[in-house]
Amino acid sequence: MSAERYRFDPRVQRLAGAAGALPLSEALARLDGAVRAPALFEGGLGVEPRASVLAFDPLPARAPERLSDLSSSAARLARDGGDDVPGPFQGGFCGALAYELGAELEPEIALPPDPWALPRLVGGLYTDFLVRDEVRGETWLVLGEEPGDARPSVAARRRAVLGRLAEPRAPEPCRPRGPLERLVPAAEHAARVARARELIAAGEIYQANLSVRFQRDVAGDPLELYRRLVALHPAPCAGFLRFAQGALLSASPELLLEFTPGERARTRPIKGTAARALDPLADRRSAERLLASEKDRSELAMIVDLERNDLGRIARPGSVRVEAFPRLESYATVHHLVADVSALPRAGVDAGACLAALFPGGSITGAPKLRSMEAIAALEGEGRGFAYGSLFWLDTRGALRASLLIRTLLWRARPGGASAGQVTYRVGGGITWGSEPAAEEAEVEAKGRRLAAALDGARELAGRARAD
Repeated sequence: MSAERYRFDPRVQRLAGAAGALPLSEALARLDGAVRAPALFEGGLGVEPRASVLAFDPLPARAPERLSDLSSSAARLARDGGDDVPGPFQGGFCGALAYELGAELEPEIALPPDPWALPRLVGGLYTDFLVRDEVRGETWLVLGEEPGDARPSVAARRRAVLGRLAEPRAPEPCRPRGPLERLVPAAEHAARVARARELIAAGEIYQANLSVRFQRDVAGDPLELYRRLVALHPAPCAGFLRFAQGALLSASPELLLEFTPGERARTRPIKGTAARALDPLADRRSAERLLASEKDRSELAMIVDLERNDLGRIARPGSVRVEAFPRLESYATVHHLVADVSALPRAGVDAGACLAALFPGGSITGAPKLRSMEAIAALEGEGRGFAYGSLFWLDTRGALRASLLIRTLLWRARPGGASAGQVTYRVGGGITWGSEPAAEEAEVEAKGRRLAAALDGARELAGRARAD
């Protein structure tokens, strides 16, 4: 990897008028095609107060291949004066991690390959981005002055961006080209659930998160599909990333890691799911049953203990805390049980070390983590790739925000024309001794309902998604 260094000398302009009022997904629709490798974080990966970020045109620095190289790669871009930058992102690395990177330091764990053979880490260093304060409704354009790659001047780039933002543009509709394929039949998934319960009974594991993969051929722009997905399934950690081999479209509700150097590391695992109902009384009863469910509370408790242990590896003694256990959070199609686990990092612990301690997230592996990953690999028989990985940024201050890639579509181009593509996704749930195959099948259907609807081209559900 080249050791070339770059500088972040930001020039900031608050956008006025119509450009300043655009949601960043609409801004991306107008910029897309004129910028490279856009990375959109709607809601800022759960940061408070809510702020969205759209980064574009990364520097010509190759992404690292290993999780252990992430911090040194991000450090190649350093802050060098400039204007104050509003919002949570201060220039830096934006990208995505594949699930299998979680085993890079455990050579005895042999995980099967991703069936799409995509890279395990994609992304780049960004000095140019839009940031939007979602509470105040204000947007700023941030452009790096002479970062070191001989790009056009700030004035020229500003004119180009503002010109594109002034011109409405609708992405090409994304349409299905064939049936939705379920690659693991219900009977096979039930058999996998039974096998996982046998491993639990034998004391091999306490829990394993098993998933079912779907795929479908499509035609059109994945950005239009992403916008349809988040209309159907609004989520605090939604995001979109284009990379050389495809695109990642996420409506994830789950925060994997919030890391602030010298202050706090926090993860927010989700475990326990109940389908929502259109009738308000039935919906309330569904939520109450979930909160009272011994099986679901136990499932969350196991993962919270795992995350406490993971954070404990990088934390100051006695600083690990569990907050609001369990807490109910409700989304478009499901209710979830959630807990916050936080810690104060030890001196010298950076974001990369903290991420490596947590990755992949315990809520999509099981407990104990390494043995459950082995069991999952044997039962699923293929790699997960970016499914259950992470969409993240690591900025020039060393601050990191990372989501866990559930409720996520992965798109790749296919032969058959410039707009031909294929989409795949996974849905599943945590298997414990108390799991029942019929209930696990219902969870697969509840979690995948609006992913499938987005692929169907359903738009009429968008209003209902907001009302659910």
